[in-house]
Amino acid sequence: MSKIDVAIIGASGYTGGELMRILLRHPKVNISTVTSRKNEGESVSNLHPNLEDVDLEFTNPETKDIDADVVFSALPHGASMKLVPDYLDNGSKVIDLSGDFRFSDVNVYEKWYGIEHLHPELNAVFGLPEINREQIKNADLIANPGCFPTGAILSSLPIVENQLVDRIILDSKSGVSGAGVKPNANTHYPTCSDNIKPYAIANHRHTPEIREQLRNFGSKDVKVSFTPHLVPVIRGIITTNHSFLLKDDVSAEDIYKLYREYYKDEPFVKVLKDNKIPLLASVRGSNYCQIGGISLDDENQLVIISAIDNLVKGASGQAIQNMNIMFGFDETEGLKELGLYP
Repeated sequence: MSKIDVAIIGASGYTGGELMRILLRHPKVNISTVTSRKNEGESVSNLHPNLEDVDLEFTNPETKDIDADVVFSALPHGASMKLVPDYLDNGSKVIDLSGDFRFSDVNVYEKWYGIEHLHPELNAVFGLPEINREQIKNADLIANPGCFPTGAILSSLPIVENQLVDRIILDSKSGVSGAGVKPNANTHYPTCSDNIKPYAIANHRHTPEIREQLRNFGSKDVKVSFTPHLVPVIRGIITTNHSFLLKDDVSAEDIYKLYREYYKDEPFVKVLKDNKIPLLASVRGSNYCQIGGISLDDENQLVIISAIDNLVKGASGQAIQNMNIMFGFDETEGLKELGLYP
């Protein structure tokens, strides 16, 4: 197959930059369009200095003039849904990195995002390859998962699918890049440095996304609580998954073996040898999710740790993984880089 043409809409942000960084190394991709309304005519290196020698400029074409095999929509929620139908009408496949198409029930979206959904008629495949690989192959519209849900769901799937737990508490720590490129009071250096800041402690909009996907794989009654924290690092999400086992005759070693078997054929989920504890530094810059530290205390509480790079497996890398599946490429194409430890 010859190279496919790729358009990146909203390429001025961190996810757009990561899409370019990774796709520029992809042997089967030609980046034909990168858009930014505010930065039209500028070199991409003006905003993404790591792309200094890249011959690409931001453009602002009419939607009808975007001719690409696949469109990555890296626009904010609310903005993306306005344009996605036009990209589909142009004959492009679309991978949307916003939250606009992640829910099977539009009412859930409208409740948690607080805006009316303009295109409830569009059906997207939730783009977590580890659970929807076959559906992704034939999809025209992919809803790329959120960064928090990616690490949370992958840390939970085996115990939920095997109905070993009925309640999960997820405590996630995220780097500042998860807040996006636009500065705000929460990401101001004196606020976030030397500090850990819980936020949206009981009502983060990624909560229903995690719940919906886990309930598709286990008991419909599984309860999920999620609280994120901002920590003073640039990249990464580490999630501590707490739950109580429903059976007394299951050991931590049993759970560890379950996870090793469950993910043994997944190219980007690594259940660590010897049950080592995942580190943010080990996945930085990579498309890998590491899982480990699986422990059981004397009150039968299970603890599982996962770590991802929020900008790669949590966003742009996973989007490219989905693209590879959609176009019949090797799923790992362009994504084989290991983490940037230390």
